[in-house]
Amino acid sequence: MYALVDCNNFYASCERVFQPNLRDKPIVVLSNNDGCVIARSNEAKALGVPMGAPAFKFKALFEQHHIHVFSSNYALYGDMSHRVMTLLATYTPDIEIYSIDEAFLQFKGFDFIELQSYAETIKRTVDKGTGIPISIGIAPTKALSKVANRIAKKFPQQTGGVYIIDSEEKRIKALKWLAVADVWGIGRKHSARLNAYNIKTAYDFINLHDDWVRKQMSVVGLRLKHELEGKQTLDLETIQTKKAIATTRTFEGMLTDFESIKERVSTFAVSCAEKLRKQQSCCNVVMVFLHSNWHRKDLPQYGKNIVVKTHYPTNSSIDLIKYATQGLEHIYKEGYHYKKAGVIVMNITPENAKQFSMFSEENPKHMPLMKTIDRLNKSIGQTKVKFGSQDLGRTWKMKQEKLSPRYTTKLSEIITIY
Repeated sequence: MYALVDCNNFYASCERVFQPNLRDKPIVVLSNNDGCVIARSNEAKALGVPMGAPAFKFKALFEQHHIHVFSSNYALYGDMSHRVMTLLATYTPDIEIYSIDEAFLQFKGFDFIELQSYAETIKRTVDKGTGIPISIGIAPTKALSKVANRIAKKFPQQTGGVYIIDSEEKRIKALKWLAVADVWGIGRKHSARLNAYNIKTAYDFINLHDDWVRKQMSVVGLRLKHELEGKQTLDLETIQTKKAIATTRTFEGMLTDFESIKERVSTFAVSCAEKLRKQQSCCNVVMVFLHSNWHRKDLPQYGKNIVVKTHYPTNSSIDLIKYATQGLEHIYKEGYHYKKAGVIVMNITPENAKQFSMFSEENPKHMPLMKTIDRLNKSIGQTKVKFGSQDLGRTWKMKQEKLSPRYTTKLSEIITIY
């Protein structure tokens, strides 16, 4: 059996853990630079706040209904997620962290365990240990556990936040209830096509012929159909290294001169290098992009990207700064007001399997130097040690006017008990 554990209104719940007075109050959390709504409490949903709502357009609604607005506090959310996942991992060794607020658990060898009470114990433990409310759906396949979780979350009074699909009757009833557009893995395009064929529910979907599903939705859609039929085709996924790593940022203001943009791109390259080293990987390709402010129709527009191949696999910040700067020199043009840039490293290979060129070799001093810098930044504070191409007095900051304290990750902001 598989379980899908989902944290309810995760971002809003994280804020409520440390501000209990916000319970039962409407909450929204905004995206980077306080742009749009990316999370809503049930109370905010009931007031008609849509997902993705631009904050400036809904400011009057927020004030009218006394909706509590927060900037994204990723340090807090990431740490609370880690705490939840660590507790879940104590109940089964087979766990797949699906997202920051979701995880699949597999119960192998639990034939003599009563899963209803076991799941209720998990829920109580997470709630007591973190303060984060969760919903648990259990079923014979991953796709059906998603359906079960949706029922647990939709009907908390009847289910107590735990629902198990453990019979054919429950499976059929759940699939007849679930709209096809809400099935895990069926996106907007496929749901529109299915609705055109009068396929309205998940039950209608599983009654389609396999050949039709494979032709219209590829083998991925066919696997999903089999999963909903109770045939296990998807297993837990293991953690894999990323195929590409990106650091992209919108500038605080528009930049025009090359040196200012170069400093930002150098900082982005350093960030990518740190991420590569963290997963013990190297890259062989660096992409740099730059574009102006598309929203300023009164200004000339320009945007371009370039791909630069490295001479050897590398995760050295020094090397990536060099290649990113070379790319920037080729695409930068004077006379434009630039608003965003980014560095993306690709063609990633394991650090312990480097294939060097006969005539190009990495400086052997880079690796111990990078390890020392990483260790120093970890011990005395991120970005304390910088490179010459970076502005020593500058750190990139998002617009976060409504940021809550980082209660669990920064000692000076830890919660105070009176």
